[in-house]
Amino acid sequence: MFKIMLALHLLTAIFAIGPLVGAATTASRGLRKADASATGNAARTLTVYGYASLVVVIFGFGLMSAKPDYGNKEHVAEFSEPWIWISVVLWLCSLALIFGLVVPALKQATTALAGAPGETTSVGSLTGRVAAGGGLIALVYVAIIVLMVYQPGS
Repeated sequence: MFKIMLALHLLTAIFAIGPLVGAATTASRGLRKADASATGNAARTLTVYGYASLVVVIFGFGLMSAKPDYGNKEHVAEFSEPWIWISVVLWLCSLALIFGLVVPALKQATTALAGAPGETTSVGSLTGRVAAGGGLIALVYVAIIVLMVYQPGS
C-alpha cells in the first residue's frame, strides 16, 4: 500500500502542482500583452489546479499514514512532525494567494481588457500583483518540496 500511495501522491503532485505553478508564474504575460483570452484562461487554469491540489494533500495524508516497506516505523510520519504541518500551512498560504490575490486580479483584468462598461481598473496596476503572486506561489511550492525531501525534525 505504501508504494501505491507514494506513486499516487507523486503523480498528482506532478500533474496538478506543475501546471498550477506554470500558470501562476506566466499569468502576467497575458496582462503585458493585453490579451483578455490569455488572462481568462490563466484564471480558469489556476482555479482548476488550485482545487486539484487538494487531491495531492489527500494522497499525502494517505501516504503519511501508510506503513513503509523499510525500517521499523509504524507510519511514515505523524501530523505533529514540523515538516508535515508546516507544509500544510504553506499549502493553505498558496491557496490564499491563488484564490485571494491572483485569480481575482486576473478576472478583473479580463473584464477590463474585454472592454466591459463601468470597468475602470488599470490593467497595468494588476500586472505587478499577478506577477508577484505567481512568484510567491512558486516559492511556496519550492519550500514544500524542500520540506518533503529533507523532512527536518524527523
